[in-house]
Amino acid sequence: MSRVKRGTIAIKRRRNVLAQVKGYRFGRSKKERQAREAIVHAGAHAFAHRKDKKADRRRLWQVKINATLREMNMSYSKFMGAMKKKGILLDRKVLADLAENHPTIFAKIVKSVS
Repeated sequence: MSRVKRGTIAIKRRRNVLAQVKGYRFGRSKKERQAREAIVHAGAHAFAHRKDKKADRRRLWQVKINATLREMNMSYSKFMGAMKKKGILLDRKVLADLAENHPTIFAKIVKSVS
């Protein structure tokens, strides 16, 4: 039977790990064991923060809508309650965009609700 040398596979695996941590600082970008640990932690944080990002966006939309509504002497909670009662199904992302970039259209929506 012929002899099998496994160096090429190990080098390829190590190269792949170190390519994933390119740009990391200190030993995490140069040492394989630290790099593997960094990859695991980065994956966990990436998963958790994808969820957090959605909540952060929604919170930002609420702030934008509320800031515009306060200028019109209305509160966010009363506005959203009135929107539901009227059956207007615009989501917060669209409302925030209208409030920021198209205030006249947003004012018409507020008048139709109140």
